[in-house]
Amino acid sequence: MKRFFTLALGALALVAVALLSAFIAMRLAIHGREAVVPTLTGLSVDDASALAASKGIHLNLENSFYSADVPAGRVLAQDPAAGSRVRREWPVRITQSLGAQVVNIPNLTGLDERAATVGIRRVALELGTVAHLAIVGDSDIVLAQTPPANAGGVDGPRISLLVSDPDTAHPVAYVMPSLIGFSYATASVRAASAGLHLVLSTEAASPAGEPSTTAPSAGIPHYSSIIVAQNPLPGHRVVKGDTVHIALGHAAQPATTTSAQ
Repeated sequence: MKRFFTLALGALALVAVALLSAFIAMRLAIHGREAVVPTLTGLSVDDASALAASKGIHLNLENSFYSADVPAGRVLAQDPAAGSRVRREWPVRITQSLGAQVVNIPNLTGLDERAATVGIRRVALELGTVAHLAIVGDSDIVLAQTPPANAGGVDGPRISLLVSDPDTAHPVAYVMPSLIGFSYATASVRAASAGLHLVLSTEAASPAGEPSTTAPSAGIPHYSSIIVAQNPLPGHRVVKGDTVHIALGHAAQPATTTSAQ
């Protein structure tokens, strides 16, 4: 009986050893067909290909993009990532860098703003700041640009434009209000609201359209003085900063009654 148990235990031990050996052999077989993906980014395509081949995998070059950080001809990205386990002969996809995008800046001076914007985008650049300068002439014309035209070796710049804006070159115009009959104080407020300057003068037109003969007042006029003539006349076009010549009179004094003695 004892001999039987000894033989049974021996058989069980042999079965366990066989199973363990089979498991180890299977694991070795499985992992023997795997490879760890190395770090390929930053390497030249040739060096990356050689390193991948040494690990039992091969490369597929799928895309090429411009990059300001990675020199031309080097690996910009990879998939799967470094450290991943793959089967041997598994393809690793890589993207190659074309280096920095170097372009010549087009000449945009003299174009209208829309045409200049289209020209910027046509060469894969970006529109930067657009400033407007108040000048007389055609509107929305490019007067200057930064960087200048034909500047070479510029890496993906933004082009800023200086554009003409004649609308802001003309001062704001007003219709001359009537100041006649108002006190000097009230007329001063109305004129100041339009940016006009009042000046005492004998050249102001009278209400009837004839030049006034009122002599200029000396010193600062009294604020209760009445405007009796002005030039320009009411309804004329004036702009901010214009001078309005006025002539002054005095308000009629109320009559006084004398009590009977």
